[in-house]
Amino acid sequence: MLHDRIERPLPETLFDAASARAQAYMASAADRPATPSARAIATLAGFREPMPQHGTEPSQVLHRLDEIGSPATVATTGGRYFGLVMGGALPVTIAANWLAAAWDQNAVFRWTSPVSAELEDVALDWLGALFDLPAGFGGSFVSGSSVASLTALAAARHAAFARAGWDVEEEGLAGAPPVTIVVSEEQHPSIFKALSLLGFGRNRCLRVPVDAQGRMRADALPRLDDRTIVCVQAGNVNTGAFDPAAEICTRAREAGAWVHVDGAFGLWAKTVPSMAALAAGFELGDSWSTDAHKWLNVPYDSGLVFVREPKHLRAAMSATAAYLMEGEEGAREPSHYTPQMSRRARSIEVWAALKHLGRDGVAEMVERCCAHARHFARELHLRGYKVLNDVVLNQVLVDFGSPEITRAVIADLQSGGICWCGGTVWQGHTAMRISVSSWATTAKDVELSLEAMDAAAERAR
Repeated sequence: MLHDRIERPLPETLFDAASARAQAYMASAADRPATPSARAIATLAGFREPMPQHGTEPSQVLHRLDEIGSPATVATTGGRYFGLVMGGALPVTIAANWLAAAWDQNAVFRWTSPVSAELEDVALDWLGALFDLPAGFGGSFVSGSSVASLTALAAARHAAFARAGWDVEEEGLAGAPPVTIVVSEEQHPSIFKALSLLGFGRNRCLRVPVDAQGRMRADALPRLDDRTIVCVQAGNVNTGAFDPAAEICTRAREAGAWVHVDGAFGLWAKTVPSMAALAAGFELGDSWSTDAHKWLNVPYDSGLVFVREPKHLRAAMSATAAYLMEGEEGAREPSHYTPQMSRRARSIEVWAALKHLGRDGVAEMVERCCAHARHFARELHLRGYKVLNDVVLNQVLVDFGSPEITRAVIADLQSGGICWCGGTVWQGHTAMRISVSSWATTAKDVELSLEAMDAAAERAR
C-alpha cells in the first residue's frame, strides 16, 4: 500500500538532500556550459525504462533525477544564456517556489487557497502601480504572456461583440457581426495563435506596415471603429522597439476601438524612470499581457494579464456550477478572471520577488540588463560586425558578414557552451539575436561571451 511506503512524519533527510542538490546546482550555474553536452543528452536514455512494478525508495528517485537530469539541463539560471528573452530565477523566488510546492495550493478560489488569493490581490496592485495602469483595472495570473494575450483578447472579443449587441460567450461566432483585427507586420506569433484559438483566424487580420526598427506605422492604420481590436507591441521581439502607443491609442480611443498591448518583456521598461519615454502611451491601452518569468526573474511558468475594465475579463472567463462555492461578497474570486480552473499559486513567487526587490530593485535589474545589451552592441560594432537595430532595450541583432557566416557563428556558439544565442531573419537580414534578461548576467559574462563570439566568427571566416 502507498501509505506503507511513505513515512509519517516525512523524512527530513529527503528534503535536506533535495535542498543540498538544488543548492549545488545553483552554485554551479555560473560555470556550467550554457547547453548540455551531447553525452549528457544521450544519457537521458537512462530514463527510458519500463514502469517499475514495485516502487523505488525516495532518496534513490532523487539521486537518479539529479544524476541524469541535472547535466542535461540548459543553464538558463546562469548568466550567459541569451536566447528567447528568458530570465533566470532569483534565489528568493526559488525559495518561495519550494514553500509554495509544499503548500500545494489550488489557486482557483479564495476558499481553496486564501493565502494565494490574498497575494494575488497584493501583487496585482503592486504591478499596476509599477506599470502605471489605470485605477480599477482587473488582472490575473496565467502560465505566460501567450495565455495572457489569449485571455486579454477574449475580453476584447466580449467587449467588441457586446457593443454590437451579440453575446459571443453564449452564441459563439456563427452568424456574429464582423469584428476587425489590426496587427503589425511584425506581430509576435503568440498573438496569431491567440486569435486563431478565439476564432478570428490568422489570415483575416489587417496587417499594418512597420518602419526600419519594426515599429507599427501609425500613419498606416486602417479606419477604426468600435468593433476593432488593435494589437500593439511594447518591445519588438527582434529589435526591442516600441510601437507609437500614444498616437495609436489616441486614435483608437476616439473611434471606440480596443487596444491590446503585447508587453511580454517591454512593459517592464515602465519600471525604469530613465526609460519611461520608450513606454509612454502604453498605459492608454485597454488590456496588457506580460511575463514574470522574463524580467521579474521568477521560475517558469508565470504570466500576467491586465484589463482596464474588469467586467469584460470576468464576462469572458467566469464559470459557475452548483458545487462551486462563492466566496465573500465583493471579494475578487481568482477563477473568474482566468481561463484555468485548477492552477498553481503563481502569486507566491511574484509577491516574493516584488517584496524582495522593491521598486528600486526591479528598475535596477531591468536597467542593468539593458546596459549589458548596449555594451554587447558597442563592442560588436567596434570589432567590425554589423549591429542591425537601435539598441533601445535588451535586444541586439548582429550580422557577422553573410548569412552563411552568421549561421555558422550561431551554430558554433550553441555547441560551444560558453554562451547561447539564437538566430533570426529580420527584414531580410540573417542575424544572431542576443536577449539579455537574467539577473545573473555580469560584466564578466558579457566579456566571456564577446570573446566566444569573436572566436566563432574567426573560425567561420
